[in-house]
Amino acid sequence: MIIPDEDFRKWPAYRCAEIIYDGTVKFCERFLRRHLRLCDQMIHAARSGKQNIGEGSALSGTSKKAEIELINVARASLLELLLDYEDFLRQRDLKDWDKEHPTKRALRRLAYNSDKTYNTYRKYIEEGSAELAANALICLIHQTRYLLEELLLKLEQRFLTEGGFTERMYRMRVKARKSGRTLE
Repeated sequence: MIIPDEDFRKWPAYRCAEIIYDGTVKFCERFLRRHLRLCDQMIHAARSGKQNIGEGSALSGTSKKAEIELINVARASLLELLLDYEDFLRQRDLKDWDKEHPTKRALRRLAYNSDKTYNTYRKYIEEGSAELAANALICLIHQTRYLLEELLLKLEQRFLTEGGFTERMYRMRVKARKSGRTLE
């Protein structure tokens, strides 16, 4: 069957990317209003991270190559956003917490909540300091990039075992011919 994977909204990577997008919009509203160009770039990178997952999924039925490429674009967009948050902290002499920082460890534990939403992180992004908000989003970006890397490995493996669109169409044609069924 040649249909896209419409269940992408349930993918952990997509759900995290959506949280990052919503969090980045709020972060920019709170801390970067004066820097409109930077806000636009950060929001665009966060949006691209989310949207490319959905777009890749939509193309999965006909082009595994395009699906893999778009998931990789999502991963790259989130790297761009990560670098912006790191720049934000460095340029303001704020700390980029290491992964053993107590608050960062608490944030990392939230990754295991299967029902997490933006509300799970709201207090860190909307009520905390700029340092806390940026570190919360950095943590989420690292987690999401990891999930996207795992997804890419699965997609690549599926491509190797199942092939692409043309190969699947050929197998369907051969199977239909063998069963005496026509494709009209």
